[in-house]
Amino acid sequence: MRSLRRTLLHVAPLALLVARPAFAKTDSLPDYARQYLSLRHGVIAHVSPRGVRTEALKLRMVPSFARQTGLACSVCHYQFPQLTAFGRQFKLNGYTLSGQKPIEDKDKHDKSILQLLPFSPVSLMMEASATQLASALPGTQNFTVALPQQLGVLWAGAISSKLGTMSQVTWVPSAGTFAIDNVDVRYADHGTVGTTALTWGVTLNNNPSTQDLWNTTPAWGYPFASSGTVPSPLGAPMIMGGLAQRSVGVGAYAMANDLVYAELAAYRSAIPAEAAPLDSSVRGAIAGATPYWRLGLQKKFGNQYLMVGTFGLSSKQYPEGVSGLTNRYTDVAIDAQHETPLGSGNLVTRVAWIHESQSLTASYLAPERAAAGRTANLTSLRASSSWYPSQTVGLTAAVFSTSGTADTLQYAPGSVTGSANGKPQTSGGSLEASYNLWENARLSATYTMFNRYNGGSTNYDGSGRNATGNNTLYLLWWFAF
Repeated sequence: MRSLRRTLLHVAPLALLVARPAFAKTDSLPDYARQYLSLRHGVIAHVSPRGVRTEALKLRMVPSFARQTGLACSVCHYQFPQLTAFGRQFKLNGYTLSGQKPIEDKDKHDKSILQLLPFSPVSLMMEASATQLASALPGTQNFTVALPQQLGVLWAGAISSKLGTMSQVTWVPSAGTFAIDNVDVRYADHGTVGTTALTWGVTLNNNPSTQDLWNTTPAWGYPFASSGTVPSPLGAPMIMGGLAQRSVGVGAYAMANDLVYAELAAYRSAIPAEAAPLDSSVRGAIAGATPYWRLGLQKKFGNQYLMVGTFGLSSKQYPEGVSGLTNRYTDVAIDAQHETPLGSGNLVTRVAWIHESQSLTASYLAPERAAAGRTANLTSLRASSSWYPSQTVGLTAAVFSTSGTADTLQYAPGSVTGSANGKPQTSGGSLEASYNLWENARLSATYTMFNRYNGGSTNYDGSGRNATGNNTLYLLWWFAF
């Protein structure tokens, strides 16, 4: 009988929303089932070595997902966008969990043909900021303020019982653009293969890694927010934003026994403001399709949580146009995330190492050569630890570095953004303190320090600028409603 209960709860998660408390002993069910069952009764289950304890949820009217589930932001996030275990399950299951009675209709065969939320799944997010560089950029005024820095409109929530989305369009005043931002639409379902409980799904998205469950990949990795008015280092692997909002991909994923996660996806170019179909005027179009992969292993050890994994892509691109020679960028990453109680709060540590191999045939053989060699590489390392002593306060320390092959054409000299020696080496660290006035409104201060920038510490650009001149104080006011 217990086996039957487990099977029913994995195959039909909606049954949990109509199940009675006496249907099963909660300590005999998997985490996913306990959390869904407890949601109906206004409590959430916490697993510990001593069993399961429950505590009342604080129900607050905050953005779309909170309105949909009736749960506070802190159930899914330590602080946005850092996901908790429950938040990862919510995303894995297609953003469809709801504590609201949907508007429904069925056909003559009693098949559901309509399931709509009883409210609009639209939220707004705004950032206001102030940025101070240690040395002002030549010819510019320092201490830049922005209101808003960004203004985002999010469509986030269930479309049907198994289909959901988190999609965003963003207005960036400094760039004068109002454009599509991260989009993730996913279908999710459950089943069993033998004795293996399986959560599986399909995702449609426009940024490799935006669909990921962990905060180690580029799309949702630290830093979670940054200024748009400071210079950016020259070198970055393709997976670190090179295809963001410039591609569309479809992928299939599965989580087995809440232990092993695997995903395969393929991307094609979809470049905003470019003519369709793409023609000779486009730059950086994908040749064929770009595969993306993800593999993760997660495990709880008492009150400790650990995920180790790998992800990557291999993208063949035309530097210009849609025919001729191509460059290939192959990124392979190793990442890990650890979560542990610390004091009255939690400590979350994230690390991601990305190595990119470049085959630059098209750039090297071009009439106006754009690469000094036919092959090159880049390596990026990012690590951060965030301590959340309460739902109100967050403290983060981070380090980062980028290294790679010297190339005086890819990394050419130039004031502020160039490299005098043709090297992409950049390294430094940051400290951040944040304070949540409410769970959906935050003040933060981040100080970023560089000991090397674009290959050098002093006069790195050949125009007299030092790496420390790009040290940045960034003040942010973020809220969503």
